[in-house]
Amino acid sequence: MNSILHIDIHSFSYKKKGYPQDNSGNGGGFCFDCRGILNPGRIEEYKSQTGKDQGVIDYLEQQTEMPKFIQLVEQLVSISIDDYLARKFENLQINFGCTGGQHRSVYSAEKIAQFIQQKYPSVSVQIMHDEQPQLNTATV
Repeated sequence: MNSILHIDIHSFSYKKKGYPQDNSGNGGGFCFDCRGILNPGRIEEYKSQTGKDQGVIDYLEQQTEMPKFIQLVEQLVSISIDDYLARKFENLQINFGCTGGQHRSVYSAEKIAQFIQQKYPSVSVQIMHDEQPQLNTATV
């Protein structure tokens, strides 16, 4: 068994494609619903932007409960990551859904990936923005 934990992080739209498929064989993982956070997509200046654009980031961090949401997600996923590393599990999936898969879920996926990379440098992380494939980057 490979001792490196690989984490797939998805942002997705509940309205378009729905929950991401888990291809690892584990049958799923975390799924966080970001729709309870105010939607910057309803504000004209942010409609064409994504959760990786500074205007949307500033809005989410300064005008919504997103920082608290992310902090709680960090605490939850850390419990599993610590356990998965101790038991030499190979795969974990973390999903963030919102209405369109463009703002809140993209932001959340990026923030959690950064958190994991900083706290767990030996873990492999891949982000997949299911509705925004132009934002996808190589595996870290």
